[in-house]
Amino acid sequence: MEKIVVVGGGAGGLELVTRLGRRLGRKKKAHVTLVDRNTTHLWKPLLHEIAVGTMDEGNDAVSYRAHAFANGFHFRVGSLSDIDRDNRQVVLAPVLDDEGVEYIPSTRIDYDYLVVALGSVSNDFGTPGIPDHCIFLDSPMQAHRFRTKLLNRFLRIQRVPEEPDTVRIAIVGGGATGVELSAELHHAVSEFHHYGFNAITNEHLHVTLLEAGERILPALPERISASATKELTNIGVKVRTNTMITSASTEGLHTKDGDTVEADLMVWAAGIKVPDFMADIGGLETNRINQLKVNEFLQTTRDDRIFALGDCAEFIQEDGKRVPPRAQSAHQMANTCYHNLVASLNCKPLKKYEYRDHGSLVTLANYSTVGSLMGNLTRGSLFIEGRMARVVYISLYRMHQVAVHGLMKTGLLMLAGKINRWLQPRLKLH
Repeated sequence: MEKIVVVGGGAGGLELVTRLGRRLGRKKKAHVTLVDRNTTHLWKPLLHEIAVGTMDEGNDAVSYRAHAFANGFHFRVGSLSDIDRDNRQVVLAPVLDDEGVEYIPSTRIDYDYLVVALGSVSNDFGTPGIPDHCIFLDSPMQAHRFRTKLLNRFLRIQRVPEEPDTVRIAIVGGGATGVELSAELHHAVSEFHHYGFNAITNEHLHVTLLEAGERILPALPERISASATKELTNIGVKVRTNTMITSASTEGLHTKDGDTVEADLMVWAAGIKVPDFMADIGGLETNRINQLKVNEFLQTTRDDRIFALGDCAEFIQEDGKRVPPRAQSAHQMANTCYHNLVASLNCKPLKKYEYRDHGSLVTLANYSTVGSLMGNLTRGSLFIEGRMARVVYISLYRMHQVAVHGLMKTGLLMLAGKINRWLQPRLKLH
């Protein structure tokens, strides 16, 4: 029986391994294994909501073990450390407990076909002080860390009136993560007074969004950028463009112009890269941000039994542009990779990957949602905002849930979500 190993249980990886398990694993046509260092999956675009407490990840997180049991694949906890291409083995690093003691030694997993879907992490570009003083909002653990620090700051304001009565938050990076987090913070603070923080209002929150370029959301049309800037300004976010950060310290962020942006909490959301250990891993070809270079079938350029998808894959389109690191890219790549793995097992022709840009949406909490839709709806792009944009934005997550759980279970999850919003607090305060 052929062995298929998928490393990384993000959006694309989990969708892929779920389909493979249902199609091949259940019928004993292949042994399908998912490897991830975490035990649960959470859709990455939701991290900003977890960071401020407007979402309880316990309601949406997917247990890899339970999901594997229900969908015909196997799950292994572990972190990729190397790829032994000669012996077709994935090398996993030792697993350590919270005290740094090894409880699972380094192990190897045999594969006939390997899919790398590791996703990405924040890229600080070597800026001094950033790793020591900033939070990288690229994992649930980092989101929890931010929420804890935020709650502690507000608790101090509530209990120690003689202290400075503001929380200064600086967010570096005017992309979707930075913009959505800025808005979500103001929305969350407006709810705090319901839960014993009666002294807290939006006036106690000073959020500064810093972008090195000429405008926020630089990858999106200028009209969307202008609309988002206006909305953020209206709710009290200070948007600073053309501001390059050169270092960070305990005082705050230091700019190229010599200014210091004083802050109590600093978030770095200014770029992405694949983890450094992926550089030239297993002798595979990688680029400057450690992405695996792939061909038109999503196979790595030096090994046609190793595929890559999502943020960790560099796919160059016919026009010379790289496929952007978005959830829709990972979803489309997972579909193509699934087809090509099944085709490989059946000795059939492979399918070329073609990226289709369906537009981009950015949610500004409950204040607004803006974006553009592209594709079959119009010959160009359609600018949308407000309630219609919000519905489309939420539907993107529902599409991911359908791919993972199926239509019926997704419907039940939606119903459970509505019930939970009635039964549970609006904010997670722990």
